[in-house]
Parts: sequence; structure tokens; C-alpha cells
Amino acid sequence: MRLILSLLLSLMLLLGWSWASSELAWAAIRQQEEAPGQMLYQSRHTLRDDRGQAWQLVLFKRVKNGTVAELSLRLVGFPGVAEFAHPQSLTLRTSDGKSFLGGDRFAKASPAANVGEYDLQEILPQLAQTQSIKLILPLKPASHQINIPFPVLLEWQEIAKSSTD
Repeated sequence: MRLILSLLLSLMLLLGWSWASSELAWAAIRQQEEAPGQMLYQSRHTLRDDRGQAWQLVLFKRVKNGTVAELSLRLVGFPGVAEFAHPQSLTLRTSDGKSFLGGDRFAKASPAANVGEYDLQEILPQLAQTQSIKLILPLKPASHQINIPFPVLLEWQEIAKSSTD
């Protein structure tokens, strides 16, 4: 009897944990109506680069009247610590060695030296859901790298393929 109760309790805890973790992953994608007919979908994460510096990464998709107007990744580092080398592309490198270039959306003017924004609209659909990726940030005086955890990549791909309603 004790064994059965232990098994039932373990099963309930396991099911409860998996349900809670899936809710947490889904809750990380934010939706906001910016104007009638215009939706913004966002994913925000703070990750560290290969030198230990923290970065805020915001992937966002703007949908206007059912059409994707923009799918971009904004990267924000600490002021005075990080400076983007505009106008250079962001490199995404997959675990199998493929490289993709995200165009610099702030090529002409950036809101601050520590902010970069890159077009990923054509790139995210090409990435396999089983791959890990590394971002190579075009910084002055030298590039930094950020490994993107698999759950973050899945979240980004979910935003990229999500409905345009």
C-alpha cells in the first residue's frame, strides 16, 4: 500500500512539475496590441557572453493587419562596456557549422552605442529545431559570442512561426 501511495504521489508531482514548466515556457512569450490591427510578440532573456558580460536579448515580431512587418533581435549590453560596430551584421552559427547574417537595423543610427538590432525574419525559419546556435556580436574592438540555450531558440522559433492574427 505504501509503495502504491509513493508511486501515485511521485506521478502527481511529476505531472504537476511538467505542467508548470510548460506554462512557464509559454508565459515567456509576451503579446501586446500596439494599435488596432497591430500586434507585438516578444521574448526577453538575459544571457552572458563568452567573456561573462550580461546581455538583454529581446526577440520581437511585429504584425500589422495579419502580415509580419518585422522579426528582429535587439541586443543591449551595459553602457560604457559594450559598443556595437555599426553597420556590421550579426552572425548566427549553428552547431553543424552553417552561418547566417542578420542585417543591422541600426546601420545608419543607433539609439545608443550599447544597443544593436538585427533582422532575423529570413533566418529563424531556416534553423532546425534540433540545432543549437551561437551569436557572434559585432562589437568594438572585438566580437563577443553568446551561446543560445535550446529552450530560448525554441521560443524564438515559436514566435517566428506563430499565427499572424
